[in-house]
Amino acid sequence: IQYNQGYELMPQAAHSVRQRKHGFLIRISHIGLAIAVINQLLTSLVLSAPAPDAAGNFYFEVHEYGGLAAFSFITLFWFGVIFRKRQAPSGLMFPWLSAVRLSALWSDTKLHFAAIRRMRLPPYDDHAPLASAIHGLGLLLVTAMAASGTIYYFINSGDPDAGGLVGVVMFIHLNLANLVWAYLIGHAGLALVHHFSNNLHLSEMWSLRRD
Repeated sequence: IQYNQGYELMPQAAHSVRQRKHGFLIRISHIGLAIAVINQLLTSLVLSAPAPDAAGNFYFEVHEYGGLAAFSFITLFWFGVIFRKRQAPSGLMFPWLSAVRLSALWSDTKLHFAAIRRMRLPPYDDHAPLASAIHGLGLLLVTAMAASGTIYYFINSGDPDAGGLVGVVMFIHLNLANLVWAYLIGHAGLALVHHFSNNLHLSEMWSLRRD
């Protein structure tokens, strides 16, 4: 099942209908955000944070400014989600307070598990309830990471082990990092699988051409 634009449920076709390319704002913010997140994850492996007796290294500075860029792109992405007109309603990405949407999410999840049990790739539909909900969770996860890093940038005292609000935002930032790694690997991996199985083309999201 899937939603139409009126939030009603309707049967899904046997083969997913190819969606039109995402709007330019969504695509440009997605590209920038993806590059920024990859930069953040890689630099986090080699950075040295500042200490009371030492400044942070070059990779820490790259990580700081990359985090500000990530926050800018995630903000732009939110504008695209809220104000986009052609794509499915943003409520599909956040179904948690709607019984109707949760029912659709559960039904779509069962369809995916049934396809996997038959060793088949579930049909691709970017606006399906399960895919949309996962995208929504990923958006919230990356928003929390970018926001906590940005808050730390403006309030830090040079001591990453400081308590108070500094300690809270660093706790959030550090403990969500592994989830971001998992989401990035899973999201990119599935995109490649669908690309090479001809379910979608990566240019639908990785194109700078206007419609």
